[in-house]
Amino acid sequence: MKSLSVKTIVAIGIGAALFFVLGRFVAIPSPVPNTNISVQYGLLAFMAALFGPIAGALIGLIGHALIDFSYGWGIWWSWVIASAVFGALVGLIANRIKLDEGVFELKSILSFNVCQIISHLIAWIVVAPVLDILMYAEPANKVFLQGVSGSIFNIVTTAIVGTLLCIAYAASKPKKGSLREEK
Repeated sequence: MKSLSVKTIVAIGIGAALFFVLGRFVAIPSPVPNTNISVQYGLLAFMAALFGPIAGALIGLIGHALIDFSYGWGIWWSWVIASAVFGALVGLIANRIKLDEGVFELKSILSFNVCQIISHLIAWIVVAPVLDILMYAEPANKVFLQGVSGSIFNIVTTAIVGTLLCIAYAASKPKKGSLREEK
């Protein structure tokens, strides 16, 4: 296995901390019990697209575990694992987006958002509800309602927050071939 760079390890720490802060203090209650409108998934998608699937998985895992722990109800592992799966999937699928090259135009925006939509649907309509049923014997109708609602909320917030973060980051990078030698 290839070792993680210092830059990626630092990104995991900063990403998990920001994920925690956004998830803990910027969570907007939704009409569905135990489900919030969460802006931290836009950050997670951006970080996963930039640093890859391992960083995405660890940011989601650590950040979500810290959020649950801070509330005092214990860690709800089914949803923590789903956050890690979301981060890993975005990191795997979005690896063709070249944010470091300063390009994030319409094609990249569409790719990023198709990627995040697929990843959210898998994480919240498959992984989280199935693990809720297997790990906690939760009723299927309850957890699938939470999963569908959570995926819709997360898709929308990621489309806004994640896309804006990617646009801003790409704009801060010089495009390939844009620097010229002064004479």
